[in-house]
Amino acid sequence: MQHTTDSPALAHRALAHLRNKTTDQAPSTMVQPVGAYSDPERFRREVDRIFRHLPLGLALSIELPEPGSYRAMTVMDKPVLMVRGQDGVVRAFLNACTHRGAQICQPGSGRVQRLVCPYHAWRFDLQGQLTGLFGADTFGEVSPSTHSLVELHCVERVGVVWVQLTPGEALDVDAWLGGFAGPLGGLKLQDWHLYAQREIPGPGWKATWDGYLESYHHNTVHPNTVGKFTIGNLILHDSFGPHQRLVFGRKSLAELESVPEAQWDSVAESHMRRIHLCFPNLAISGILGDHCLVSQVFPGPTPETTITRQTVLSAREPVTDEQKAATAAFSDIALRAVRDEDYAIGFAIQENLRAGALQAFTFGRNEPGVQHFHKTVDIVMRTPVGQLPDC
Repeated sequence: MQHTTDSPALAHRALAHLRNKTTDQAPSTMVQPVGAYSDPERFRREVDRIFRHLPLGLALSIELPEPGSYRAMTVMDKPVLMVRGQDGVVRAFLNACTHRGAQICQPGSGRVQRLVCPYHAWRFDLQGQLTGLFGADTFGEVSPSTHSLVELHCVERVGVVWVQLTPGEALDVDAWLGGFAGPLGGLKLQDWHLYAQREIPGPGWKATWDGYLESYHHNTVHPNTVGKFTIGNLILHDSFGPHQRLVFGRKSLAELESVPEAQWDSVAESHMRRIHLCFPNLAISGILGDHCLVSQVFPGPTPETTITRQTVLSAREPVTDEQKAATAAFSDIALRAVRDEDYAIGFAIQENLRAGALQAFTFGRNEPGVQHFHKTVDIVMRTPVGQLPDC
C-alpha cells in the first residue's frame, strides 16, 4: 500500500547511518524560549494565523465515500460541514443555517439526499444552495444568492480533503503541497479501509506535535510499543517546503545487508517506517503490516490543551480472525503509544512549563524535524495572510 520507488535510495541512507551509528542532523542545535509554548497571546496569534488562514487536512477522502456522504465537525471553534455532491465533488460549508444559525448536521458522519435544517426545515442541495423553506408563502422573500450556505474553500487532493476555515480565502492547495504531493499520493490513502477513529485529549499543541517529529525518545518512552520495532535515534529527514517526511529504521534494517540490491525495490520498505507530516498538524504514518495511522492534532482553547483525532487504517477490511486480530493489535498499540506514553510525558512537560521550571528548550542536531517545524512557524507568522509562506 506504500510508495516504494525511492525505497532503495532511502535504504542506502538508513544503512549508512546504522553502520556508522549516525543520523540525519540539523547544522546546529536550536534554543527555543518556553514562551513559544506557554505565552497565551503568542498562542492566540499563532493559532489564528496558522489554523484559520492555511489549508488544513480535515478529512480523508474515504470518510466521504459516495455522493451524499457528509462529515460535520467543529474545528478551532468553526462549525464545518463537508459533503460530497452528486457530481462527486467534496465541498465544505459553515455548518449553520442561514435563517437562524442552527446546525444543519450534528457532529459526526452519515449520508443524506439533501441538507435540511432541523429547526425550521430550510432546505439546501448538496452544493449548499437554498432550494426551499417551510411556509415559504408566509415567510417573505429570500434568495439563494443571499441565503445559501456559507462556503469554505475546499479541495480534494492525494486522498485528503483540504479546507480553509475563513470564508472568502482560497490559497492554491497544489502550490501549498508543492513537491510533497508526490510522496503523499504514493500512500494511496483513497484505497485504504477506515477501521477506527477516536479523539484523544492531549497537552499543548507544540508539546504534543514535537513528539511526532523525532525518534530520539523511542527507546526510553516506547520500549514496549513502537520502540520494540524501530531503531531509536536513527532518522532520515527530508523537507518539502513547510512539510516533512521522516523515515525511521526498523530493528530488522540490518537484514538488508544480505539481500541483493536488485531485490530492494520489493523488500526495502519492510525495513523502514515513513512518517509524512503536513504542516501544521497532520501526521500520516505508513507502517509495516498493512496498517496506517493518521493523526490530526488540533489546539484547544488554551496553550495547554489539544484534541487529537486518531484514525486507524487497514489495507483492506479485516475479515478473517487473523486479520481482525492483527488490526485490533495495531489499533491498540497505536493508542497506548500515543495516549499512555507520548501524551503522559507531554502532560508532565506542560506541568513544568506552568511551574516555570525552564526558561528555554534546546533542540538537538539529531532533531531536525522539530527544528524545521519551529522555524516554519516563525516564517508563517511573518507571512501576510493570503500569501503562501516561503519555507
